[in-house]
Amino acid sequence: MTLAAATDLSAATDLAAATNEHLANVSNTLIYSAMAVYTLAFFAYIAEWLLGSRSKVGRTAAALTADKEGKKTAAPAVTVQNAGGTAVLERPKVVTRAAAGARDVPDGPGAHGGDVQGDLYGRIAISLTVLAFLIAFGGVLARALSVQRAPWGNMYEFNITFSTVAVGVYLALLAMKKNVRWMGLFLVTTVLLDLGLAVTVLYTASDQLVPALHSYWLYIHVSTAIFCGAVFYVGAVGTILYLFKDSYENKLATGGKPGRFATSVLERLPASASLDKFSYRVNAAVFPLWTFTIIAGAIWAGDAWGRYWGWDPKETWSFITWVAYACYLHARATAGWKGRKAAYIALAAFACWLFNYYGVNIFVTGKHSYAGV
Repeated sequence: MTLAAATDLSAATDLAAATNEHLANVSNTLIYSAMAVYTLAFFAYIAEWLLGSRSKVGRTAAALTADKEGKKTAAPAVTVQNAGGTAVLERPKVVTRAAAGARDVPDGPGAHGGDVQGDLYGRIAISLTVLAFLIAFGGVLARALSVQRAPWGNMYEFNITFSTVAVGVYLALLAMKKNVRWMGLFLVTTVLLDLGLAVTVLYTASDQLVPALHSYWLYIHVSTAIFCGAVFYVGAVGTILYLFKDSYENKLATGGKPGRFATSVLERLPASASLDKFSYRVNAAVFPLWTFTIIAGAIWAGDAWGRYWGWDPKETWSFITWVAYACYLHARATAGWKGRKAAYIALAAFACWLFNYYGVNIFVTGKHSYAGV
């Protein structure tokens, strides 16, 4: 090779390295920008809750009072007068509570409280969430291009991808006309915490992977794990809110008087039965994919290590998570374990998933310990 050719090759290599470093910096900038927009969305969601009308809440108490009197209560439509016409914002559904099974409780009007001003801020919040999602997606894509591989080779990359997919699941449910706007504030809050943890504690410079991870199974196995975790997270949010709403409804049913703050917030959420059904459906829908994720990991282990299963900590806790969600689905199908008991199992299952990712990666050493944090 001539000196000139060697010089050109060295220059090309340096240029490629510089381009990769540039893309890595672009990714970091986009992730920070997404956090800024998520923060704006957070304040917009707060405005939706605060400025939404409080005069439109109180359906749960009214329904339970009517139920005590032996009357049948239907959920009224929420209407507002606008420019001489009547605009119907939302018509809550009457549902049967899963825990009691004998009372009809309507869904709340949503965070906006059936108010035009609150609804406006809610729409602004969703628009900002979409914008932040697109920016974060660009950050994940730039990270992938900077190293020419899947953007989930370490915990930092997994975190930014996981949070982006979780928001994507939420937006997809909205696009499917599902009533999940009540989740926006809780979702954006945890996404901001997740990204804050990623860019501070878990940040890892853009780099190549160890040879064992250079496999097409990296795209299949880890991508399905991320998607399953995002859906499990959405289900966990619904389950937590179900427990709060169920306690609120039980307190009203027994003649108790919840606090003013609890009434203002919980009356706007869907009925406990709706939240319970939502959580069950999303967990049940993604459970087969989690099963596939474990099987795909075993096949990859057979290719990489010459054995399909070795009770590595990551494998063990993946299986424990699978068993926990299987117990939850079985409990939901068992009459004596519906409602709160099944919800506790669902939260324990999601805690297993979280420990499988954070706890095992940080505190336990095994064959999956490639990039540390």
